[in-house]
Amino acid sequence: MRIYGAIAALSVVTSCGGGGGGNNITVPVAAAIGGGSTATTPSSGWIEGQYDSARSLEGFCANPRADSAYGDRVGSITDENFWIRSYSNDTYLWYRELDDIDPGTIDSTGQYFELMKTDALTETGNPKDQFHFTYDTEEWELLSQSGISAGYGWELAFVSTSPPRSLVVAFNEPNTAASDNNVSRGAVIVSVDGAAVEDGSADTLNAGLFPSELGESHTFVVRDLGATETRTVVMESMEITSQPVKNVKTVDHNGTKVGYLTFNSHIATAEQQLITAVNQLKQANIDELVVDLRYNGGGYLDIAAELASMVAGEAASGRIFEETTFNDKYPSVNPITGRNLAPTYFPSTAAGFSAEEGSPLPKLNMSRVFVLASGGTASASEAFINGLRGIDVEVILIGANTRGKPYGFYGIDNCSTTYFTIQFKGSNAKGFGEYSDGFIPVDSDDMSAANVRGCLVEDDLQHALGDPEEARFAAALTFMDTGSCPEDSAASSAKSATSGAQKVYGSADGDIQQPGFPGRILRSTRP
Repeated sequence: MRIYGAIAALSVVTSCGGGGGGNNITVPVAAAIGGGSTATTPSSGWIEGQYDSARSLEGFCANPRADSAYGDRVGSITDENFWIRSYSNDTYLWYRELDDIDPGTIDSTGQYFELMKTDALTETGNPKDQFHFTYDTEEWELLSQSGISAGYGWELAFVSTSPPRSLVVAFNEPNTAASDNNVSRGAVIVSVDGAAVEDGSADTLNAGLFPSELGESHTFVVRDLGATETRTVVMESMEITSQPVKNVKTVDHNGTKVGYLTFNSHIATAEQQLITAVNQLKQANIDELVVDLRYNGGGYLDIAAELASMVAGEAASGRIFEETTFNDKYPSVNPITGRNLAPTYFPSTAAGFSAEEGSPLPKLNMSRVFVLASGGTASASEAFINGLRGIDVEVILIGANTRGKPYGFYGIDNCSTTYFTIQFKGSNAKGFGEYSDGFIPVDSDDMSAANVRGCLVEDDLQHALGDPEEARFAAALTFMDTGSCPEDSAASSAKSATSGAQKVYGSADGDIQQPGFPGRILRSTRP
């Protein structure tokens, strides 16, 4: 078994209308929930309420890997399910709310894992656990460490995933199938392999939009931004390396130097890119900062802490960024690492994801930051917001309600699958962590609960990210001038507040599936 860091809770691809959905990068659904091997082992030996340790059950696999480094042994689907059962009972944050189900009665590890989560709802009626998923281990390693996935190089904005559906390109990555075919921000996807996006076969749409293999060829009919006619594009899925930090620039706005950057994912490669970006903005001697997190569904918590530390500068020195709480079996010890629980502090040096470990982080010393957000802004991105608010760095939130993921987990490998099950909750230096329905931008002085000073503004797919004319960026600039929201921002409130709030993992009832991406991952190794 391997551990792949601790993640700040999970996220999904972009959901448009008021923003983007969870996944900051376009990640095909690697290991769909409900996947896994299919075989049935009778007489499982299950006894209700009795659990062997997960450690004693790990590595017994229906299809063991040949590489001895993994330590896999010959086992069965039931063996793998027994491990899932014990691991969930031991580390799941809400383990008391799990049913104890005989592992021998479910012939798929994916289906069994899906049952190992709570069905409880939040006060507003949303599922308490929306962040329960798996990845193929090889694909997760490539994605989390290098930003590599299979696809076309676009990020899709899901205006609606159920009929009548609507699907728009939010952005593309350079040197990919999407960029080579000029399928850019604002382009509407009309059909996929002959199936109309609006009401066609969900299976056909999912197969084309989220290719499972490299080299798959699919046909898309698109209508480019501003065009009245459609065109047909044939694209082949390829290995995509995402660029998590983009559009770093300084805008001169009415004599104020405004720094801007798009940050799409807290993956390992983002560390050095963020340091480079902050150094660029520091050299420009900026007066204000806009961090665009609308398509950032999260990732490594340490990277969120690093960015927050670089933004706050001296104000963050020696301060707590986040404290984590596990289930009541582990009040003082981390159940994964075995170490005593300790807060995550604002770091002064790089952790070593992609920058040199121990190298000093640059400091902007900002007293406030503008965050462009959406329903896809989640987990580590929300931890960035919450952590700064915990040390009284003002956050102005522009866009829509964030996703609501104050939770996190470790990515744990067993038998070629990496499992993500909620294991901890995070809170800032003031002890605040109650934002399970998201941070809410409000143009008032009401800072109760998860309200954050800011403006509700729809995602503007008519303009490029980083364009001062783009609605959310423009609203931030207006706020800098006036201290309040643009007059027309209220008109988008209803749509923006709910856009992206509800995502789906996998497809059902004609919905288009949306890729999951872990949002708040802790990075550590087990003893």
